[in-house]
Amino acid sequence: QVQLVESGGGLVQTGDSLRLSCAASGLTFSRSGLAWFRQAPGKEREFVATVSSFPATYYASSVKGRFTISRDNTKNTVYLQMNSLTPEDTAVYLCAAVPGAGLYDSSKSYAYWGQGTQVTVSS
Repeated sequence: QVQLVESGGGLVQTGDSLRLSCAASGLTFSRSGLAWFRQAPGKEREFVATVSSFPATYYASSVKGRFTISRDNTKNTVYLQMNSLTPEDTAVYLCAAVPGAGLYDSSKSYAYWGQGTQVTVSS
């Protein structure tokens, strides 16, 4: 059974930083593509960043230069370092995984999802 468990969310102010973590179990982590998505109230789920198994990375234009996705295959964990946060970044952040190389920006490409962690940025 695959499990993805996010952590690290919280309430911060504009300009602050946060690092999210997603611990995975039940899958061959080193051979999986991983991603972060986010969903704000009343909005559709939005792609944030992805890291492939090779590894390569790809970001949404709205976060490029501010957010960094990384993976630690020894800990079966994927991270999202978020800097220069703004209220527009407020959302539930979800971790996703798919067996194989990955590097997809569509939520339909991912087989496994975590429950999410709330990030709230105050102005």
